Amino acid sequence: MTVSAGPALAAAAALASRWATRADDADRTGALPADDIVDLRASGYLHLALPFDRGGLSAGLESVVQAQWTAAGGSAASALVAAMTVMLVGHARDVDAWADERERIFGLVEGGALLNAVASEPALGSPSRGGLPATELRRDGEAFTLHGHKTWATGGEHLTHLLVLARDGERAVQVLVPNHAVGVRWERTWGDGLSLRASESHDVRFEGVAVAEGDLLRLRPGPKVRNVWFTLLVAATYLGSALAARDALVAYARERVPSALGHPIADLSAFRRDLGELQVALHAARATLLAAARAWDEHRVEGAAEVAKLVCVDAANRVTEGALRLAGGAALGSGLALARHFRDARAGFGHPPSADAVYQRQGAALVEAAGAAQASDAAASGVGRGDEGGADITS
Repeated sequence: MTVSAGPALAAAAALASRWATRADDADRTGALPADDIVDLRASGYLHLALPFDRGGLSAGLESVVQAQWTAAGGSAASALVAAMTVMLVGHARDVDAWADERERIFGLVEGGALLNAVASEPALGSPSRGGLPATELRRDGEAFTLHGHKTWATGGEHLTHLLVLARDGERAVQVLVPNHAVGVRWERTWGDGLSLRASESHDVRFEGVAVAEGDLLRLRPGPKVRNVWFTLLVAATYLGSALAARDALVAYARERVPSALGHPIADLSAFRRDLGELQVALHAARATLLAAARAWDEHRVEGAAEVAKLVCVDAANRVTEGALRLAGGAALGSGLALARHFRDARAGFGHPPSADAVYQRQGAALVEAAGAAQASDAAASGVGRGDEGGADITS
């Protein structure tokens, strides 16, 4: 059973309004405000996907993506940090892949933990295309230690726990590591890049971190299911940047009265036409995202998620750039926050799945489905079998 979007949206709207007051300064300094994390914990946002019996709202993915784009309108960087915990909980709740450790993840979040699954590495990049990590779990008798280097660990030192993808011989394992344990060393490699400067997506090194056997999280055998929660919450984050850019543009256009014009630029038919084009792109992206989330909630359909991510990221980039163009020179300053929304939306291209991977899978599925249908028709009609007394036209 899941609840309506109301409580989730209320929590997200309150967060967005508080985060927005700090977002521009955070972007300039390249640091995640500690107060953003305080507000995040106090809001109950991290508990949206937790089951009722663990103190959560048991919200469905469709409700949570709406909350995510709302929160991201205040700060995409802080919203992405929040999404890392929410997506782990939602995926663990919905997919029967985790063993008993599912309850452990729930218990940590119920107690206020801020988590992220760290997997990317300098040589490997994202593991979404396969490959074993270089980060490894070493065994010395009954003891385990963790050694390696991870990149893009969103949340940085604000996190309480890291779920680390590591090599154990010729298999990959997930290792639960308390942040700030002995041997965990953060390198402040983030903060002055193009996008999400306040997300604290730094590098982290594991230098002989002692690992208890109980911190090796086991997965149930069976087919791997992609984390649709991750894919759609990422999509919602960048859509939130675009929605915020649209709102900032409209507010500016209603107030901007050039002396040569004598009325707000929002009254110009050309402006309204171009604004409408951006709005149509947002409508399409939002509808695609909600449909994919609903398909997951109702039927556990995962294929639509990658399409929604691609559509939302493309729309976010188109809309934030369009907002810059329509606002003109004023958009280049910090007063409208349009430059921040524009830059943050660019980060969407870096999250898996990449556009080329989506296009490849979608195209292959279409061709294979057509081939299967053709083979089925041929079998039904007896064509090519040569067993119905007629000529075998395949010989």
